[in-house]
Amino acid sequence: MPELPEVETMRRAILPAVGRTIVNVVVCRSGLRPIILQPSAGQLCRRLVGRTICAISRCGKRVVLELDDTNRLVIEPRMTGLVLPNQPPEQTHARLVIQLSPPTVAVRANRSTGAAVESICYWDQRGLGAVRLLGSDDFQRLCGPARIGPDALEISAHQLQQRLGRSSRQVKIALMDQKAVAGIGNIYASEILHRAGVHPTAPCRQLTEGQWRAIAGAMHRVLREAIRCGGSTLRDGTYRLAGQQEGGFQSRHRVYDREGELCLRCRRAEIVRFVQAQRSTYFCPHCQK
Repeated sequence: MPELPEVETMRRAILPAVGRTIVNVVVCRSGLRPIILQPSAGQLCRRLVGRTICAISRCGKRVVLELDDTNRLVIEPRMTGLVLPNQPPEQTHARLVIQLSPPTVAVRANRSTGAAVESICYWDQRGLGAVRLLGSDDFQRLCGPARIGPDALEISAHQLQQRLGRSSRQVKIALMDQKAVAGIGNIYASEILHRAGVHPTAPCRQLTEGQWRAIAGAMHRVLREAIRCGGSTLRDGTYRLAGQQEGGFQSRHRVYDREGELCLRCRRAEIVRFVQAQRSTYFCPHCQK
């Protein structure tokens, strides 16, 4: 957490920054655990100021600001980070603020970008995230296909089976391997497998071609629905949309965090929780035999 839907929601919220120039960078000082910052604060500020943001993309669970000098600023929220337009939820955990120039006439005329974003803020309650300014070679080394698999929104059933079908790993654990498929974490792995009707402990190499098709189809549907809802805000309330609203997909979870509740699909069995690779897994024993 945050996973692909939450990070994609963050990316879309700051899209009005495309075409804008970075006029100042503030690395917030505090006694809290520091985030990973590469290069150092002073170098980062010097190298970013004056650069124009040409595009904002996503690489798995990372937001990527593509700059006019071919460098990329890669923001990895990890467990408790948020990439937000303008003001953070509160200032204590603000880590980095990128201040932007006013939008030009051309930017205002483009409907995909607007004038509402004055700055981009990276906020991180626990300080587990990372912000890295990378050149092309370093970006390929850290975020290229050798490190990050195909995006979970785009991977086909055939690709998924090719990448995981020979593995002896349990399928839920394998789906969270970012080298195999990028963007899926604990929440959405449970939701995807429930909708696909596949037990989370099933070894990948024992799954049929039909089951891989069901997993890939459920993956695309779940992730797109979660993006439309703005992602999932869990009980700790850390994840927030711009404007401090909660995400909406948590109200549509079919298994995650519903231990002991009746399955919404079959209405016959209660949702079961168990621990898999030190993470909570939820499933329906009737729908996922």
